[in-house]
Amino acid sequence: MEPQPEAQAQRDLMYGQFDLGSLSIFSGSFINFGYWGELDPDREITVEDRVESHAELYRQVAMSLEPEPGDRLLELGCGLGVGAALVATEYDVLVSGLDRSATQLRRAAAINADAIKALGGALSFVQGSVTDIPWGDVSVDGVFAVEMLQHVDDLAAVAREVHRVLRPGGRFAAATFFAPDGADAAAVADLLETVASGADVVRPVGEFAADLAAAGFTDVAVESIGEHVWRQLDRWISQTEFRVSWARNWLRCYENGLMDYYLVTARRPE
Repeated sequence: MEPQPEAQAQRDLMYGQFDLGSLSIFSGSFINFGYWGELDPDREITVEDRVESHAELYRQVAMSLEPEPGDRLLELGCGLGVGAALVATEYDVLVSGLDRSATQLRRAAAINADAIKALGGALSFVQGSVTDIPWGDVSVDGVFAVEMLQHVDDLAAVAREVHRVLRPGGRFAAATFFAPDGADAAAVADLLETVASGADVVRPVGEFAADLAAAGFTDVAVESIGEHVWRQLDRWISQTEFRVSWARNWLRCYENGLMDYYLVTARRPE
């Protein structure tokens, strides 16, 4: 897909001047839909529950990389950086966060100042593009992305760049929403404002899996994790000021088979 300048300008606004992370839908400086555990249906979801769902999504992605202590990992589209800090802290690895937004990276440096100091060089942030990664060939052990690939117009370029920077045997893992193969993805634009505007691109998940295979990856796997995302997220949204907005249509898209949330993994061959 060719780059869409107007859509990219909107994304830059969302994560720059607008500061998407400040919305009540998100919490704890994370910006993702979350991976939720079982919740008591008879009580309201707490902010602590919401923050834990954010963190658990990062854990699910990080564990898919099978990290070893001391591994060098790269996060694509790190945003405010709290997920990168969590991974570096909990898995004893070195994490660099890559983001195109200088504004977000300034926020990340401030929010994670204590973690950067405590981790002693194991956490860093760099500005750059995920379709032209500013890292050398075979320079990292793992690459991951949490809910950002929907903002990229050229996923084939991402696949090629990730393959290039990974060492042989290195792994890639990403979590975000795609259309199930064969679904009418075009119908999603009628329900979700961010898709209608082009800020989010919903493409068939099999298309991205094919991009990874074409880039040279093996062991490409696609796992639906929507049962841990959509209904719990909708319950949370129902408690916020967005409870009567288009944001409730995320669950509608899932229930109508138009969209799902996936964990996609792959390995660069030895």
